[in-house]
Amino acid sequence: MGKVEHVTEMGEFSYGVATQLSPLVRRVVCENPNPFTYLGTGTYIVGRGEVAVIDPGPPLASHVDDVLAALDEGETVTHILITHTHNDHSSLAGPLSQRTGAPTFGFGPHGEIPDSELDDKIDFSAHFSAEEVESFEAEWEAIPDELKREAPDGDFVPDRTLAHGDKLSGPGWTLTAVHTPGHCSNHLCYELAEESTLFTGDHVMGWATSVVALPDGSMNDYLDSLELLLGRGLERFVPTHGPPIEDPEAYTRSLIEHRRDREQQILDSLSPGPSTIAEIVPVLYAGYDKRLWYPAAASVLSHLEGLVASGTVAIDGDLGYSATYRLAGSS
Repeated sequence: MGKVEHVTEMGEFSYGVATQLSPLVRRVVCENPNPFTYLGTGTYIVGRGEVAVIDPGPPLASHVDDVLAALDEGETVTHILITHTHNDHSSLAGPLSQRTGAPTFGFGPHGEIPDSELDDKIDFSAHFSAEEVESFEAEWEAIPDELKREAPDGDFVPDRTLAHGDKLSGPGWTLTAVHTPGHCSNHLCYELAEESTLFTGDHVMGWATSVVALPDGSMNDYLDSLELLLGRGLERFVPTHGPPIEDPEAYTRSLIEHRRDREQQILDSLSPGPSTIAEIVPVLYAGYDKRLWYPAAASVLSHLEGLVASGTVAIDGDLGYSATYRLAGSS
């Protein structure tokens, strides 16, 4: 299988304190680590004097104070940019805008939102030992309720909408919107021309592969959006979670190969006969943290949606977590 060499080393940082990543980019990491956000949400301050803020973060009011404290005397926030509407990215856009007077920018509001939590739709509990359950529950309880999930943010509506190719600028910096649907239909990356850098949100991350979940996410869109990043001559990717990626072209190609290989693994898992997502995931993701099996199931369903649409896989029942899937032409 195509191996993704994950990039996980964050280097020295302290929560709530700005780290200078490059001449034009500062990062303030929010203290919201969990299995879905890695070490926390990285909020980026771009420029000097008049600055843009990318992904102000989750609903943790103290993070607004930390971001504003990271500004030098006399600096002002003129733009607040959102990569996509998950609450660990966009929830603080409103409070930061109120504090600074800066308008918010994004592709648009969130798309279709699921009517229930993923772990209500699929059950992996039989694979968890009593000790694992106790440990996971204790860790989960220690996380404040508002920070527990990377949930859709249905409240955010940008003051100004951006389309693919739109540009925003300030003194010494220019950011171009790159529409990269897949993880979310409204996902944008932002290219900083002066430093050949792309802020990739959750579209490309170094610490893990992105979750692609229906109904708003699309695996076909996600793969097309990865292809869109190739050949741009960029020197660095900066995800919202985790460290920068210094070899972005090779890394993006490895993600594409990984997804194509995962698709083949799903087909191979159906070769012996019909199966369900609850049966497929524990085999394909046996070496992963079991808490991540739920978002993994979402990505498997997204793969299966495309395979069913192409006629490669047949389905017994309606597309979803409880359906039974089989290779087309098999019984």
